[in-house]
Amino acid sequence: MLSALNLLCEDKPGVLRDVASVVARFNANIQYTQQFILTKGEHAGLATIYMEIEDVQDERALLRELERLAGVKQVTQHDPFERIWGSRIIIIGGGAQVAQVALGAITEADRHNIRGERISIDTLPIVDEENIAKAVNAVSRTHRAQILVLAGSLMGGKIATEVKRLQDEGFKVIALNMAGSVPDVADLVVTDPIQAGTFAVMAIARTAKFDISRVSGRRF
Repeated sequence: MLSALNLLCEDKPGVLRDVASVVARFNANIQYTQQFILTKGEHAGLATIYMEIEDVQDERALLRELERLAGVKQVTQHDPFERIWGSRIIIIGGGAQVAQVALGAITEADRHNIRGERISIDTLPIVDEENIAKAVNAVSRTHRAQILVLAGSLMGGKIATEVKRLQDEGFKVIALNMAGSVPDVADLVVTDPIQAGTFAVMAIARTAKFDISRVSGRRF
């Protein structure tokens, strides 16, 4: 079971080290963390550290120890992101195509989320081979990302290279039927962008029966 904690801290060296040391003393494992400086509101200028921790035997004792740390202003408990945002579908490409893929994905995700799933849709309308390649490269570092849809009219070169690297890390990639070499390396190629979004959701939904590996390499 995951415990999710958010800490408001002073922005100074050593705070993250001290927090991690306390967690380690409880023999718990930090599974995910993110930190940044708040720029708005009453806490502007403070750092926020969000952590998802597994194997916490005594949450109350852990909270008390964290609250005692110098530099820690506040500790709050939350549901892990998996329970709130769930699995993420990433859609990258030209604005018009991305919008249509998102339409299909959001419509299908709504059907599954009503039945208890948690699937969220992230979009990045972007152009230029270099920019798209960098975005594809970042997918594997995106928390809870499950599948990528590439939506455009022409993609290849560096983008195809990054697609293959992403697949080597275990991600599935759906591409629209477009010019360039990306459709040749994608796991699934779909002509209709709305259907591409629908397929993406079905591929990761627990309440769907669609195995993308069974149609790998095919075009629809």
